[in-house]
Amino acid sequence: MKSKEPKILVVDDQPINVRLLEKKLQRCGMSVISAFNGPEALAIVEETIPDVILLDIMMPGMDGLEVCRRIKETPHLRDVPIIFITAKTSKEGKIEGLGMGASDYITKPIDLDETVARISTQLRIQEQYRANLELSERLADSRKRAAVAQVTEGIAHNLNNLLGVVVGYVDLLKNMTTSNERTQRSFDQLERAVGRMVAIVRELTTIAEFDRVRKSPYSANMLVSAAIDRYRVEQGASANTLSIALSPLDSDVEILTNAELLEDVISRTLRNAVESYRDEAADRDQEVEIKLDIERDEEEERSRLLISILDRGTGIPARVRENVFEPFVTTASAIGRGMGLTIARHSMQALGGHLDLLERPGGGTVAVLGHPLEEKKTENGDGARIPMSES
Repeated sequence: MKSKEPKILVVDDQPINVRLLEKKLQRCGMSVISAFNGPEALAIVEETIPDVILLDIMMPGMDGLEVCRRIKETPHLRDVPIIFITAKTSKEGKIEGLGMGASDYITKPIDLDETVARISTQLRIQEQYRANLELSERLADSRKRAAVAQVTEGIAHNLNNLLGVVVGYVDLLKNMTTSNERTQRSFDQLERAVGRMVAIVRELTTIAEFDRVRKSPYSANMLVSAAIDRYRVEQGASANTLSIALSPLDSDVEILTNAELLEDVISRTLRNAVESYRDEAADRDQEVEIKLDIERDEEEERSRLLISILDRGTGIPARVRENVFEPFVTTASAIGRGMGLTIARHSMQALGGHLDLLERPGGGTVAVLGHPLEEKKTENGDGARIPMSES
């Protein structure tokens, strides 16, 4: 997979210096953006965040020190490394630049090879920083999931015992009570409530088992088709009005996954998409149209399989947008709903992937399931790694 070119912003009021740096850096495989004064540089970094900034200190109007100060005061820009270009050779001048938050400095006249070496050093430092940050986030998420699994397993065990007692007493009361229509309706409502409680406990048990997921290779296209069939079977007659336009991969690919878990995620996400239509429809028998796309994403360092489920329903209400994946948050008014998306996102995390909900242009929602495309070793024993075979 081809890695993206590092993006370097060169800021200098001398056009000749900018042109020399542009040509040298481009020959070294870097993408270059140029600015000739401080305000222009600030406008550029607001539009596109560079990987490294080469910043001349001595510029008319707003000098490099002021540009650096403003960048470092901006939260989403403060981690961008800045290399000062300075004519000052004194120790005090260099300390002043580093004290403003610069990562390094280059003195004029500029040595182009040294400049490339210093930029490369900053790029490596940034890469290691991002890798460490990602690792820390993954470790924290892993600890959180382990704690959640331990707590939910204990809760589910105790609730199951108590529900068993409740079900027994309900059956006993039904047998002891002279049944009339009103009493029967009460017992029916009680049984439905208990049944819903049992279903919630079962979902809690599912969370507790995420760390014990076993994976096997499956065809991506076949697995998604199976998930659609599963949804139709689970919903029965209520799925008769569902129309799904499936766009599979032109060239199928194997993914290392847990088929039961991934099918369940797709089924839950489809259910959420269908519910978004029903919430606004006066006629519950209207046809529901869902679009389902499968594609490979090769943009990141690790390739992913993206499964996108697109609807034209009510979208994500503002009141739940911030915490839509939290337990029991729902866009519907019915009691006892709201665990579906929580379980779906935890399931995708257990598979090493992610689930995101985005607003669809023109109305509706796009649910994006990202699943890693695992790699396997070659048969020649040399330790090389190749993508899993395509059929």
